Amino acid sequence: MKWYKVCNQADLTIKTSMKVAAGELTIAVFHLTDGRFMAVEDRCPHKDGPLSDGIITGSTVTCPLHNWRINLINGEALPPDCGCVKTFKTKVKEDMVWVEL
Repeated sequence: MKWYKVCNQADLTIKTSMKVAAGELTIAVFHLTDGRFMAVEDRCPHKDGPLSDGIITGSTVTCPLHNWRINLINGEALPPDCGCVKTFKTKVKEDMVWVEL
């Protein structure tokens, strides 16, 4: 695994997200209200909706297509739905957000 710079911490304000291309993957990076950064595949397990366009509530994101809620910590859909997306480790170093791929 290798760490990649995603953005400056100030570029991703609280309760916002950004889409990042990483080879064949598209990753959604989220800035939660508690200050943490989370990264998951940018696709809902239901119909591949762009999670980066979803609404962040706590540590979940709601898919903009069919309102599936995804836990950003473990990538799992919340009941009654089921499915999951891949999650990625994040860190902040010298005001930069990094994702491990």
